[in-house]
Amino acid sequence: MKLPATATLAQANELLRQLGEDTEVVDASELADFDSSAVALLLEARRRAAARGRTLRIDGAPAQLVELARLYGVDELLGLPAAEAA
Repeated sequence: MKLPATATLAQANELLRQLGEDTEVVDASELADFDSSAVALLLEARRRAAARGRTLRIDGAPAQLVELARLYGVDELLGLPAAEAA
């Protein structure tokens, strides 16, 4: 699944419908405008993959998405890269 440039609450239901049950790779490289709904969508994709005994891979996650996931404490759960040391 390739995420669009915008993934906010307004798009959440449609993105969830597009997610599919067999998604194993999410391309987040185009994300520019997003909120916690994007993190929730990724958690759902991970849940669906795990239910099939698979691992979700997230490609191209922007730094702001990684930071948001880190703030919620789910960055490692989603397999996102660790924040760079300052």
